[in-house]
Amino acid sequence: MKLWGGRFKTEESKLMEDFNSSLKFDKVMYFEDIQGSIAHVKMLYKSNILTKDESDTLIKGLNEILQEIEFGKLKIQGDYEDIHSFVEINLVKKVGDVGKKLHTARSRNDQVAVDMRMYTKRNALEIVDSIQHLQDVIKDKADKNNYIMPGYTHLQRAQIVTFKYHLMAYYNMFERDKKRMLNSLSLMNESPLGCCALAGTTYDIDREYTCDLLDFDKPIDNYLDGVSDRDYIIEIISNMSIAMMHLSRLSEEIILFSSKEFEFIKISDAYSTGSSIMPQKKNPDAAELIRGKTGRVYGSLMSILTTMKGLPLAYNKDMQEDKEVFFDSIKTTLSCLNVMSNMIDTVTVNKENMMKAVKHGFLNATEVADYLVNHGMAFRDSHKVVGEIVLYCEEKSIAIEDMSIDEFKKFSDLFDESIYEFIDYDNILKKGIKKEIAE
Repeated sequence: MKLWGGRFKTEESKLMEDFNSSLKFDKVMYFEDIQGSIAHVKMLYKSNILTKDESDTLIKGLNEILQEIEFGKLKIQGDYEDIHSFVEINLVKKVGDVGKKLHTARSRNDQVAVDMRMYTKRNALEIVDSIQHLQDVIKDKADKNNYIMPGYTHLQRAQIVTFKYHLMAYYNMFERDKKRMLNSLSLMNESPLGCCALAGTTYDIDREYTCDLLDFDKPIDNYLDGVSDRDYIIEIISNMSIAMMHLSRLSEEIILFSSKEFEFIKISDAYSTGSSIMPQKKNPDAAELIRGKTGRVYGSLMSILTTMKGLPLAYNKDMQEDKEVFFDSIKTTLSCLNVMSNMIDTVTVNKENMMKAVKHGFLNATEVADYLVNHGMAFRDSHKVVGEIVLYCEEKSIAIEDMSIDEFKKFSDLFDESIYEFIDYDNILKKGIKKEIAE
């Protein structure tokens, strides 16, 4: 069942037929293909290329096919080259020869291009919504757990922050992901319909009209570019790759912080699994799978970049390879965003263990150095003094704030009783640039 073949003397081999077919994966675009075709028919009528009866018959038939697909009456399967031929051939079966007029002033090249852009817009907006939902969950979890915890550099305890402040760093990362996606949508929102194969059509069509019907900002200027552009797919997969990288970093911290070595958080049983041999185990499989699936989306990005890098203008069949990796990346990213939202929502935070880690990590050492500087000592000298204090505390197995004033004075006469208030963890959070951490 093909839309071509008049100039061929022999049949296409079954091997080539299967190799060439894209129906098994591009069938997800059935809605966009039918909506694009309806807009095209309306334009053909407006341009006096189709009669009203022809237009009404085609639109009625297309809407019936859409309903039959969505209600399961018409299965998208069989010996069809792609979703476009599936829709058109079934339309001809339904309405007769007038169905053959559907493709007037249109090529599969611009048909595919408009379908992909419409599908991309719909799914990219769903990703934006999922990112926003994750942000809402993060903010809610952060607001409810504004507890002191260690901040890290080099995975070593460094200075104090709060669990809220730490988690809200991811909120900001996802905010950038959302903006990137919306920016990409604004760049790609141009209609290729009417570009035809590569050089337009001799019919007097109205590209502005189909552009408005399909909610594009404007028609694409250059027909060659219109049918061969896959920049927007590359850019959206790139955006998804960055978002997945952020999800992976968050997953890594969930895995670390839920381990017995940290025990800062506890993952819900709903997002953990057990061991087949070790009954005590509770594995953070949801977070690990997100971390693992990140590489899958990266691979899709490399695949489409490699596919496009050597193609001459305009359309080449290589471009069919954009779809499987793109559809898979969308499915993977949406799944990971939704799982992460639910996992974060059900995490419980261990306030006491985070505070223990703070006290054992000398996280007020920088403030001790600042105290000495405030009392006249050069910072490099204060840095050395505080390093000696930390060494002393490690040997004594005590925290800095547990030292007596006499012990402090062994290291510098600049210390007095005010040091305790200065290095109190709650006070540290309220000082200077850390004020927003405590809020």
